[in-house]
Amino acid sequence: MSDLHVAVRIEGRGVDVAFTVPAGGVLAVLGPNGAGKSSVAAVVAGLLGADHAVVRVGARTVTDTEAGVAVPVHVRRVGVLLQNPMLFPHLGVAENVMFGLRFGARPRRDRRAAMAAARHWLGEVGVADLAGRRPRELSGGQAQRVAIARALAVEPEVLILDEPLAGLDVAAAATVRTVLRRVISNSDRAVMLITHDLSDVLELADRVLVLEDGRTAEEGATAEVLAAPRSRFGARIAGVNVVRGVLREPGVLTSGTGSDWRGISTEPLSVGQDVVAVFSPVAVAVFPAKPHGSPRNVVAGLVSAIEGTGTGVRIRLEPGRGGGPGLAADVTAGAVAELRLAVGDQVWFAVKSQAVALHPAARTAVRSSLNVVDTAGPDTCVTGVTR
Repeated sequence: MSDLHVAVRIEGRGVDVAFTVPAGGVLAVLGPNGAGKSSVAAVVAGLLGADHAVVRVGARTVTDTEAGVAVPVHVRRVGVLLQNPMLFPHLGVAENVMFGLRFGARPRRDRRAAMAAARHWLGEVGVADLAGRRPRELSGGQAQRVAIARALAVEPEVLILDEPLAGLDVAAAATVRTVLRRVISNSDRAVMLITHDLSDVLELADRVLVLEDGRTAEEGATAEVLAAPRSRFGARIAGVNVVRGVLREPGVLTSGTGSDWRGISTEPLSVGQDVVAVFSPVAVAVFPAKPHGSPRNVVAGLVSAIEGTGTGVRIRLEPGRGGGPGLAADVTAGAVAELRLAVGDQVWFAVKSQAVALHPAARTAVRSSLNVVDTAGPDTCVTGVTR
């Protein structure tokens, strides 16, 4: 199988991104709604045009706007699995899987051979017994398994998973995720996974790319990004708070709002460098008035939400400049009752410096065969993000 190389610019949507997925790798592409995730996937699949784009699958160039290359969708060997299985209602399950085999990039004119291949892939995803049913007779989870079999039956070199489990209930999603993990791990195709679900990322992806406003906000190994996210959305899906700013002195970050945050540097940092402070909502104490004493980081704000978490209560502050979600604190229900908190109240969040990790800030850089864009710089807001 082959690596996937992508460089896409869609000026009307503000998208400018480049990345590579190695053969056998799974890249999770994360980001808020409107960040450009599905647009990039559509360009890779050949379903959407771009102002400038280069898409290579191994040695094959399937899209090159400058050279006028645009390989048709049905022969570029890029499989797509969407939230909607999009099965043909007038065909049976086996016939749905056979469709790509008969009319795809490498058509099998022998119907008997195509049927055997379809049944094989239905067996691979655990629904061989459903081969004779119609789509209307399937549950959501069963239909998605059939869609997986149809996508894999044509032996794509690249597989795009665009929110494939978002429409399923928790139990069905877990089952289908297990199927995906098994069939992906047993192949060496490049996989691009678009999701908002942390479970998908943890169980399926080995690398993560975060898109914000159409640009790469951060990229790295899954464990590294989730352990120390350096973008707003990366922190949101990881469930931690992030404050961005500049290192004023060793161990001290000054945010765009002028607040100082003290923490522990996890790697060498230089004064004047763009950095992020990362800390868990569990490490945040909440006070009705400005506290004094051991906490070194104190910030005031208005309560924007009070939510149950199953084990306690999450308190969120209104966002600062920049529009990102506000800082969050996880406290007990008893603490909320004692403080008599309500949305709109002013509170003080306090975090000990030992609970704050300082890291270099992610750089928003796109380096491709099309152009070089570098828009890195200190974020002008305090942004904490939660999930």
